[in-house]
Amino acid sequence: MDTVIILPESELGHGFVPPRFLPPGKDEYYLRDETVTERKWCALTGDERDALIANGNSADDWNNVRVSGSFEPSRVANCAFFGLVRIGTIDTSILEHHDLRLPVGITNSRIVSCDIGDHVAIHNVHYLAHYIVGSRVILANVDEMHTTNHAKFGNGIVKEGESEEVRVTLDLVNETGSRAVAPFDGMLSADAYLWSRYRDDARLQRRLLMITQERYDKRRGHYGVVGEQCVIKNTRIIKDVRIGPHAYVKGANKIKNVTINSSGEEPTQIGEGVELVNGIIGFGCRVFYGCKAVRFVMGNNSNLKYGARLIHSYLGDNSTVSCCELLNNLIFPAHEQHHNNSFLVAGLIMGQSNIAAGATIGSNHNSRANDNEIIAGRGFWPGLCTSLKHSSVFASFCLIAKGSFPAELDIPLPFALVANSTGGDRLQITPAFWWIHNMYALTRNSWKYARRDARIRREQHIEFNPLAPDSVEEIIWARDRLERWKGDTSDTAVPAREVVGRSIEKSDREALILHPTRGWEAYSQMLVSYASKELTGWLEARRRSGYAEMAEALSGTRVVAWTNLGGQLVPEAAVDRMRREIGEGSLDSWDDIHGRYDELWDAYPQEKARHAFAVFALLAGADVPGPDAWNDFLDRAVEVQRIVRDRVYESRKKDFDNPFRNATYRNSAEMVAATGTVDDNTFVKQVREETDRFESLVRALRLRGT
Repeated sequence: MDTVIILPESELGHGFVPPRFLPPGKDEYYLRDETVTERKWCALTGDERDALIANGNSADDWNNVRVSGSFEPSRVANCAFFGLVRIGTIDTSILEHHDLRLPVGITNSRIVSCDIGDHVAIHNVHYLAHYIVGSRVILANVDEMHTTNHAKFGNGIVKEGESEEVRVTLDLVNETGSRAVAPFDGMLSADAYLWSRYRDDARLQRRLLMITQERYDKRRGHYGVVGEQCVIKNTRIIKDVRIGPHAYVKGANKIKNVTINSSGEEPTQIGEGVELVNGIIGFGCRVFYGCKAVRFVMGNNSNLKYGARLIHSYLGDNSTVSCCELLNNLIFPAHEQHHNNSFLVAGLIMGQSNIAAGATIGSNHNSRANDNEIIAGRGFWPGLCTSLKHSSVFASFCLIAKGSFPAELDIPLPFALVANSTGGDRLQITPAFWWIHNMYALTRNSWKYARRDARIRREQHIEFNPLAPDSVEEIIWARDRLERWKGDTSDTAVPAREVVGRSIEKSDREALILHPTRGWEAYSQMLVSYASKELTGWLEARRRSGYAEMAEALSGTRVVAWTNLGGQLVPEAAVDRMRREIGEGSLDSWDDIHGRYDELWDAYPQEKARHAFAVFALLAGADVPGPDAWNDFLDRAVEVQRIVRDRVYESRKKDFDNPFRNATYRNSAEMVAATGTVDDNTFVKQVREETDRFESLVRALRLRGT
């Protein structure tokens, strides 16, 4: 079989679309002409053509070289043109980008059937074929840049005449491909979750594939696009790529079958040594320094740095991955993973997560096949050199202590510290560890992630607060489970220092729950904090409402089942209803589905307030507590908020009191100069101010009455 074939010279620049795929009466340029409109193209004058030839230029047919606007032929030199080439304004100006200055014009390049905008600098582009290049674009020192007639630009679709086998899919969460999804430009982490999670819903699966296919034109012959004010320099291969305006690509090795979203407000940058194949890159992303990504989607405002590898994975908005390797993952927004030896495979990681150095999450299968998975709720944080087994499940905000865990885990206690005690060969879990021992980090969590959210396009909605319906329901379940485990002890009159947890680890050794009574009390305080903040906020927003109006508006059955839909929390019943409507066809496009996400997000504050009222009722022991119970609850809420304030201070103060930390400074004056004092800490001050405001709000609500 010939791998390099000989064709007549007349084929270059012509026959882009095979005749069998052209509609009657259409030529190979018809889709290109639908894209480039509102411009009058003119043939070269005789003087312009002669000047071009004198400058070392050639064309297979000069009649196919068209211009628009002012055209200075002296700025075009040593170029070969093939097929229909249309060129916008070329004058004697220059373009500047980051101190790089290049003259407007086209030199030392081979241009095949392209449209080129106004004031463009194209220099040393060895092969540029079937691209529409916007205005004020710099293309310099590019080896190969072209588009095929069947280009899909990273979308998981098939074109006319293609078989299903060519469809690009992402094998999310499971290495076997049993949760595969077809990526598309604009895909949200909620979409990836909906598609990959409900595999038993056959109608949903068929419809999602269908609406993805129908989202795009299956006709052949679409050109690649380089948006206005893009800069692409010192890059080797760009094939079947669409690039949004203001993108910056420098020193990339290969970009193939990719959409790069970018805008003036959220420019995307691709840096040195990068190789990207079969993917979608969101707005405002950064990919630098030797990164490799294959079959991937990157959400908006996300980063790959320093040799990171992202394969068969979805990386959510506001995430940063450096150095390490990620395979077969669905990762919700606000994920952090750094250091060269971190490894994450076959996981569903539900956001606000941090994978420490040396962590090996899911590399070890306890099965005869690679069909296992790890699911971790929001706030997952495995410590240094942690090794976990498939299949494992973790509640929200689990902190995993350094260690090699020998068996599968199902950790149902949120905000817990999970440790592998090698001395006693036991699993040890400290419930509510964050609340008791690291209030500073816990309270700062939502503020930190919201502050880092630099997205302008916020299509994916995100709940940043650690205490929200998903984690609160886990807390309620955990309190009940602690009571049951404590009831299994021989002497229930004495607070147990530890109890045995059931069905937590797939092994014969004990799983000990440390300080269960203290954990139960901490969980109760967390419920008070959640419910009081939501309900006082609800009343504050409705200045004339009192407790009676709130009780009437918010009382009802507590919604127990919530779904983390890519970072957005939704009642499970609403997700089930949405699935039915997609399967039935009443939601028949991704735009419709995204519109439903928006509707659910708009309804979420009221849904959360209802949930908070139900939590208050649970704590009060009544379906609709009376005004006295509400006043007592407000008193308790103030106490809990003061605990939060004090523990934020105390947990941060530990760092300043650590004598080993002090040892690196010559004296205390140097330490204060370098780090300040705990009382100077901005967040400590912020929590104190929030506590004062909360107490003032409670006093105002009391004066308002019921």
